[in-house]
Amino acid sequence: MNTSYDEKPTSELNSAALLETVSDAEVNSRISFEEFTDEKILISHDAFGNKQMKIKVLEVSDETPPSKWKFGDRVKVTKILVTIKHLTTQEVEEGEFDVEAIERELQEKRHYTSTNRWIPASDIKNGYVVGSKHTRLISDASALDYIVF
Repeated sequence: MNTSYDEKPTSELNSAALLETVSDAEVNSRISFEEFTDEKILISHDAFGNKQMKIKVLEVSDETPPSKWKFGDRVKVTKILVTIKHLTTQEVEEGEFDVEAIERELQEKRHYTSTNRWIPASDIKNGYVVGSKHTRLISDASALDYIVF
């Protein structure tokens, strides 16, 4: 299972991270334009503009996507870390969710599910899901009142 979404192979990425010192990190801190990710695309807002949400991918399934030719390169997300910031009080809440388990629970309790855990790999930037895909991942958790957003 490869949870890294960089263009580099995992072994090269891990060995480079292990060998890199603090001084090397300062020297190589410049990133190319293609690697730059604006923080704004990773954040979604609630309807009233009182909260911000950011979702980090913690684990993906090694399952191969059906119809790669039709939908493109996608990954199936299994675990996420949701960070919600209340803008009025500056309070931050975090919670780890097993999206797969929540999907199974909703199927058992309500006999349906609305989660689409297949996310295009291009919509995951620096380990975070872009804001336009947040509702895909938290819809079942919202239905079971695990998340109120």
